[in-house]
Amino acid sequence: QVVLVESGGGLAQAGGSLTLSCAASGLIYGNDYVGWFRQAPGKERKFVSAIRWRYGNTCYTDSVKGRFTISRDAAKNTVALQLDSLKLEDTAVYYCALNPQLHGGPCPATERGYEYWGQGTQVNVSS
Repeated sequence: QVVLVESGGGLAQAGGSLTLSCAASGLIYGNDYVGWFRQAPGKERKFVSAIRWRYGNTCYTDSVKGRFTISRDAAKNTVALQLDSLKLEDTAVYYCALNPQLHGGPCPATERGYEYWGQGTQVNVSS
């Protein structure tokens, strides 16, 4: 059983930055992926980024490439998502999630396979 808790959301101006953190209690194994998703008001939840725990492989949705950076700290059991050059359309509730994988595989960019989810943290970007 893994419990995920997000933090770091808040209000930022367009062009600004925020750092989100996902703290995990429980074991995360080497081939597991930890991902970030977001849900804007009135829209479905969508993939943002993910990182493979042991090797650090990362993937991003196109709209955040070059602006967001995902990283992990194995000693602290945390995953961070650095949000830079924020845009109004980045406003959403951001969720972290764990995708347990026995053998590893391509970066999972859909909700399929993500078994554990945090409660979310709100990010608001203002003009």
